[in-house]
Amino acid sequence: MIHQIRGFILPAVVLLTVVTLALGLLLDGAYLWLALFSGVLLAIGIYDKTQRRHSILRNYPILGHLRFMLEDAGPELHQYLVESNTSGAPFNRDQRSLMYERAKGVADKKPFGTELDVYAEGYSWIAHSLAPKPLAERPAETLRVLVGAGRCEKPYDASVYNISAMSFGALSANAVLALNAGAKRGGFAHNTGEGGLSRHHRRTGGDIIWQIGTGYFGCRTDQGTFDEEMFAEQASLDQVKMIEIKLSQGAKPGHGGILPAAKVSAEIAEARRVPKGQTCFSPPGHTAFDSPTGLLEWVAKLRELSGGKPVGFKLCVGNPREFFAVCKAMLETRIVPDFVTVDGGEGGTGAAPIEFSDHLGAPLRDGLILVHNALVGVGLRDQLRIAASAKRTSGFEIAAAMAMGADWCNSARGFMLAVGCIQAQSCHTNKCPVGVTTQDPKLQRALDVDDKAERVYRFHRNTVEALAEVTAAAGLSHPTELTADHLWWRLSLTDVRPLGRLYELFEPGQLLDGKVSESLRPYWEGANPAHW
Repeated sequence: MIHQIRGFILPAVVLLTVVTLALGLLLDGAYLWLALFSGVLLAIGIYDKTQRRHSILRNYPILGHLRFMLEDAGPELHQYLVESNTSGAPFNRDQRSLMYERAKGVADKKPFGTELDVYAEGYSWIAHSLAPKPLAERPAETLRVLVGAGRCEKPYDASVYNISAMSFGALSANAVLALNAGAKRGGFAHNTGEGGLSRHHRRTGGDIIWQIGTGYFGCRTDQGTFDEEMFAEQASLDQVKMIEIKLSQGAKPGHGGILPAAKVSAEIAEARRVPKGQTCFSPPGHTAFDSPTGLLEWVAKLRELSGGKPVGFKLCVGNPREFFAVCKAMLETRIVPDFVTVDGGEGGTGAAPIEFSDHLGAPLRDGLILVHNALVGVGLRDQLRIAASAKRTSGFEIAAAMAMGADWCNSARGFMLAVGCIQAQSCHTNKCPVGVTTQDPKLQRALDVDDKAERVYRFHRNTVEALAEVTAAAGLSHPTELTADHLWWRLSLTDVRPLGRLYELFEPGQLLDGKVSESLRPYWEGANPAHW
């Protein structure tokens, strides 16, 4: 309803101002007070439409202020709104406030200490040291991880925190521009998502991780299969730093996608290399390979076609047997990817069946530990990097993932909030009120690229600085030094354990020596590199 009437608000206020002014001058001076009031509303509306800081006000002049009034109304009202929201809130008030504050560059400290229930099951914390280390200098620039060293002609020095996969089409052109411009300013990477490498990604020059999904968008034949020449042409761009093969994602693992013909605009058709105005299918699985061995052979091919850039794959862990099969294929072919991105089942997307988003795919903690253990167990962990994604939006959450085995983290929602997302949960309707997830040019014009790019840059810088503070407090110089013994978990009121005693952590080569726990033995023994 509000979306439908938004275009009539300013004209209605103009009309009210003119009518009441005329009535006041011609009939009764009392109308002049109403004219004054409507004139003030008109001035506010004009300011809202022309300012560049708040997207919601540019799209919803005058009405948009109601959102800020509710935001500031206090925790009691906010708690009522959260509890009344049957769809659930992806982040609570404190989490959203933290991300907004870091993106806006305002103070992100709060008084009175923790408001969490530290005795609740599932509460976790990092064990600090009584001999903390000095804080790393310029952490956003210095906390980095080298990917592809010793194997690639063009290894990439990646930040410990990067923008996770979000496609152009799911995101607006202005959102893509702001994200990439922010990545350029901050020296971190921007993952394209499976929707192709668009001209909006290329325009601002930020580092790119080009994701290749099952639709091979941006490098596909007319029949929808992989096109080597088209891939090589774009992968050779200096801006493209790494290639990521998408096997599955946390929000909807094993589920394909359909972009209706009405949404396949000229820009999207250009990015995806598909016909304009025709329905675009993204199948559940790949056609370029059909086995773990085939996957690794394709990794080697993409590395060669890209001119020696790091190549890895992304997955949400499902059946452990399948990842064990990939590990066996690495040993058999001696082809090792440069990185593996582990996405958690709690990851998000613009639209997914509720059964998939809620009940398919291993949560990040379980999936990450299994991948880390498997690579350690076959003696390959030191030959590749692991990235983690799924709601990694704070310094602690990044530190926790790195304690579980990750080398760096990616975030989608954190950076979405940095460009102005208000979690309206209307991504699939093309009516995003702040222009982040819409292709409606009237709505997305509200997202000012320069302003939001600066917020993306600040969110990254401030979050990595928070990670550096956590790391130093733990007595460490770099977050990659975090181990399972630094992360503690509360199982019950009287039972707390470090992660290393909560999960079985493998020793190097353990799987090759036949030392497999009974719970995982059937999956390891049943893994075959020749088929999934």
